[in-house]
Amino acid sequence: MIIFPAIDLKDGRPVRLTKGDFATTEQVADDALETAKRFEAAGATHLHMVDLDGALAGHPVAGAIVRNVAAHTNLFIEIGGGIRNEDHIKAYLGGTSGGSVGRVILGSVAIDQPDFAKEMIARYGECIAIGIDAMNGFAKGGGWLEGSKVRFTDLARAMTEAGAKTIIYTDISKDGTLSGPNLEQLAELIAAVRHDPKATDTKNVTGAGTGIIASGGIAALDDIKALAALGCAGAICGKSLYKGTLRLEDALAYQ
Repeated sequence: MIIFPAIDLKDGRPVRLTKGDFATTEQVADDALETAKRFEAAGATHLHMVDLDGALAGHPVAGAIVRNVAAHTNLFIEIGGGIRNEDHIKAYLGGTSGGSVGRVILGSVAIDQPDFAKEMIARYGECIAIGIDAMNGFAKGGGWLEGSKVRFTDLARAMTEAGAKTIIYTDISKDGTLSGPNLEQLAELIAAVRHDPKATDTKNVTGAGTGIIASGGIAALDDIKALAALGCAGAICGKSLYKGTLRLEDALAYQ
């Protein structure tokens, strides 16, 4: 299971939210690159980044910061937030401004334009992840402000059938709460896509099956152990690392 330390960007700074509520924005570090380097020095090989301003605007806002981190670390970076067309994808994957990321995350567009998302999966393969952020079992987009009638398992099945190798699942009600991940919904999701964790490539979280990366609520090492036992391909750790309830070095022992 891959451990992904998280850097969420708002106004150019690393922040954390609670349950996706922008009113709860809390700056947790001064600089994204220095934070990423600190994670790398602790042994991390992967990094999860979110452009929160981009998610709200509907187009990347923090792209330069993300590419700077990519250019000055050896981390495998996945980025989400405001990626709505192929030009956005190319800009991140192509490294046109000094650094390329390993994978882009399609979230809102997978709900609003599923055919486009499927086309991008076919074109870019393992460089595309599908981000499913759900409240009460239904996917939300637009920076978690726009609801839908799409159940999270239905979206996962559709994207898996289109060839998606990585699905990142967040239970919004758990995000930033340090109350533990939603193991029940994660188990439902893993069953829905017939995930085989033993078939998953440990470097890129891809392989014969669809890798499920868990996000939201992770607070302590016991949560990491539970996710590993469940068969998750990855775990995203944010507030727990910044608040000190989880040591990155301990979590990495399960990578």
